[in-house]
Amino acid sequence: MAPPRRTDPNYMDVDSDSDISMLGGDEVRARGKGKGKATDKRKKDKGKGKAKDQAYTWEASYTRSWDMVQEDETAAAIRRTIIRHLVLLLDLSAAMMDRDMRPTRFDLSLQYAREFVVEWFDQNPLGQIGVVGMRSGIGERIGEMSGNPQDVLKSLSDRTKLEPAGEPSLQNAIEMARSSMGHLPTHSSREILIIFGSLTTCDPGNIHDTLDACVKNRIRISVVALAAEMKICRDMCDKTGGQFGVAMNEGHFKDLLFELVPPPAQRTVARAGGGGGANPAADLMMMGFPTRLPDSSPPSLCVCHSDMKSEGFLCPRCMAKVCDVPTDCDICGLMIPYQAV
Repeated sequence: MAPPRRTDPNYMDVDSDSDISMLGGDEVRARGKGKGKATDKRKKDKGKGKAKDQAYTWEASYTRSWDMVQEDETAAAIRRTIIRHLVLLLDLSAAMMDRDMRPTRFDLSLQYAREFVVEWFDQNPLGQIGVVGMRSGIGERIGEMSGNPQDVLKSLSDRTKLEPAGEPSLQNAIEMARSSMGHLPTHSSREILIIFGSLTTCDPGNIHDTLDACVKNRIRISVVALAAEMKICRDMCDKTGGQFGVAMNEGHFKDLLFELVPPPAQRTVARAGGGGGANPAADLMMMGFPTRLPDSSPPSLCVCHSDMKSEGFLCPRCMAKVCDVPTDCDICGLMIPYQAV
């Protein structure tokens, strides 16, 4: 007589325990395999979702700086100049041989000036720097305006040619710097940075006339003094919108110098209707890359000075010849940048 069939749904009619263990092992393995597939699928789905939100790991720390708008105390947007032109005025007078800053004011100024040039070009790749020295009552052109940092560093590397002597002349040096920026286009900034270690200046005329000319030409003057504050230096910075500081020690000297590395802020212009401040129009700028003429080319007239010269640059639009770049073409008004073809 056959045993009655049990009503328990988990009951299995088998002949031996080995069958139970074998069946149970297969079932466990099957369940484990299915669970592993489900886990892998969830991980893949989770990875796809993360890939959609963040394509690369470096994007987690990446900041869209152009979306971050800085505002001044009046809640108006601050715009910074992109194309900058800076003339570095170095005091090469006898006062720079003082040892209140180690090893001397002169050696420390050259070291910090070279570091400043490297950092300045790193943050202002479209800018240019020229170097002018002040000694023996005159201004000396040490380095031409250049957009190549190696050219500027080379002009600051030869210490024997920069040996301090005599008295400085602020007026002569500023006039030389101002004349070198006369051909620059209107869209670029014009800046003069003075490293001044003397307490006197030997000028041939009224330096306030030179200051008024700088204000008219929109030249911003900043001064880092190594000795003490001079009223004329403070007036130059205040009237032209520059920065003034007196270095108390070597570290403070470097801090004051490197504060001038970022582009200066352009303040907003008040609207005619009294509706607050408004930045100038940010239209696209049309420019053309000039063709450099070699020294062996036939002499021809330049449109800027009407002089017969072999070297120069040709405007790509009207083929007019200009002596220096960057500038605006005197014939067609096209902006001509420094890079030549």
